[in-house]
Amino acid sequence: MRQPVPAMTRAMPWLVAAAGASAVLLGAFGAHALRGVLDAGGRELWHTASQYHFWHALALAVACLAPTGRARRCALAAFTIGIVLFSGSLYALALGAPRGCGAITPLGGLAFIVGWIALGLAFHHTDKAPS
Repeated sequence: MRQPVPAMTRAMPWLVAAAGASAVLLGAFGAHALRGVLDAGGRELWHTASQYHFWHALALAVACLAPTGRARRCALAAFTIGIVLFSGSLYALALGAPRGCGAITPLGGLAFIVGWIALGLAFHHTDKAPS
């Protein structure tokens, strides 16, 4: 008899798909639709946001391949939070949000750092055979 698949495991492919697709869509939107709208600073913010968004969408996909456990769950959550806070705040700033919105950006960066550490821990081999 098959074991039920946990809700988080069922949601992971959709999370990765949403993160990757939105990275491509927002990157293209910035490059094409906002070409004449954003100044040089806004374009640079948008570019940075979309780069981090895309790389961390890939990091989410890698995290899905990690062994199950608390570290993988932490990595998935941290990368997702990082995309929303870091990239989201930069997208908002590029579009003219108040400068105070930039205070959120480092929290997203911290979430990315936590995600990478958690991902490393998730792949750390703790199942060493006894000597």
